[in-house]
Amino acid sequence: MQERVTPFQLFILVLSIYVIGAMLVDLFLPLPTEVSRLMQYMDYIVCIFFFADFCQRFYRADSKLAYMRWGWIDLLACIPAGLFQGARLFRVVRVLIVLRAAKSLRLVWKVFWRNRAESVFASAATTTVLLVAFSAIAMLVVEAPNPDSPIDTAEEALWWAVVTVTTVGYGDFYPITTMGRIVAVVLMICGVGLFGSFAAYISSMFVKDDSAREAREARAQREMTRALYHEIRELRGEIGSLHQRLADQEARLLARGDDTPPE
Repeated sequence: MQERVTPFQLFILVLSIYVIGAMLVDLFLPLPTEVSRLMQYMDYIVCIFFFADFCQRFYRADSKLAYMRWGWIDLLACIPAGLFQGARLFRVVRVLIVLRAAKSLRLVWKVFWRNRAESVFASAATTTVLLVAFSAIAMLVVEAPNPDSPIDTAEEALWWAVVTVTTVGYGDFYPITTMGRIVAVVLMICGVGLFGSFAAYISSMFVKDDSAREAREARAQREMTRALYHEIRELRGEIGSLHQRLADQEARLLARGDDTPPE
């Protein structure tokens, strides 16, 4: 059975590709200890989305047993790489499975236009996760070498990225280098646009409900108008038949020489 590709599936696909890229970077490049820890935290976050995707697929599957023929790969891919190194291999297979479902960019384009509100939400969520990951890594790389910077651990960099992208800005951690401030400016500007997209998606849900109600009311009104039209046609037909019967009766009376009008 061919799986229906949804914007959420494309969101999971992008996260899977990110995880594979992070895995390759961790394998072939010497990374500072704090950067490796930060990437491990991001892996935990991505695994939460993977598990949510697995639960959603398992719940919607017509045959649970048939789904688990390949679904066990999705389940094992949800395990963080730090706990189970073999999960990395299953994530590669997982990407290939999703790519097989999304066979072409044309299909991806159709998925985005099929439900534009949901696609915008999925795109904003994907961009948010990637921005938090890359901004935290970039901030840690440029700020950690400076002994005066308050951002020198993976936890601080991740906390700063989440606070900044949500435009909260507690001010407990802040960049002091020029490159760090440039990263912060880019993240703040993107955060304003992203959460504006989230607000637009929530608004579209209410607009969609109103549109559906108005469509139902318009359909009921059209059906009522159509029924009235048919009743009027039937009444006109009956009136015409009565006129014809009266005219025939009057003609017969006149033919017999009876001038008495028909009753």
